Amino acid sequence: MNICVFLSAADLDDRYTVPAREFAGLLGKAGHCLVWGGSDTGLMKVVADGVQEAGGRLVGVSVDFLAAKARAGADEMVFAKDLAERKALMLARSDAVVIMVGGTGTLDEATEILELKKHGKHTKPVVLLNAAGFYDGLKEQFRRMEAEGFLPLPLTDLVFFAEDGVSALTYLEESAGIR
Repeated sequence: MNICVFLSAADLDDRYTVPAREFAGLLGKAGHCLVWGGSDTGLMKVVADGVQEAGGRLVGVSVDFLAAKARAGADEMVFAKDLAERKALMLARSDAVVIMVGGTGTLDEATEILELKKHGKHTKPVVLLNAAGFYDGLKEQFRRMEAEGFLPLPLTDLVFFAEDGVSALTYLEESAGIR
């Protein structure tokens, strides 16, 4: 399975890097392919290292203006002309989406992927990996949106909140009929 992971390229502390590395190891060990932003820095590097070390494949989708940060050892590297094309390519190349911790870029990616799913533009499973409670506030906001009628489908049909990598990968594999 090709699993798209949206996440930060920033250097982060252990409360985020340890769960990211654990998830990456599970992904690689299970023989899945990581589709990610292609960067060889920060949390993106941690995840790519973990997947590759565990035997998984790496498909990077970078953008021209970040080419200097692209991972040289990826199995495949694609360069998009801009961030919008990058998101579209990453979604097109994947069977499922995981959203890990990140800043405004990751939040932009998450909301676009969820908006597309809400409108039926894709049916891929989407997981928010809630490392160290990072997405607790967003989870509460989504629950409010659902309760107050802002979501046209149940929240559970839109996104799965996983507290750890095992539950995230289990959900994805069950959604794909692998487990």
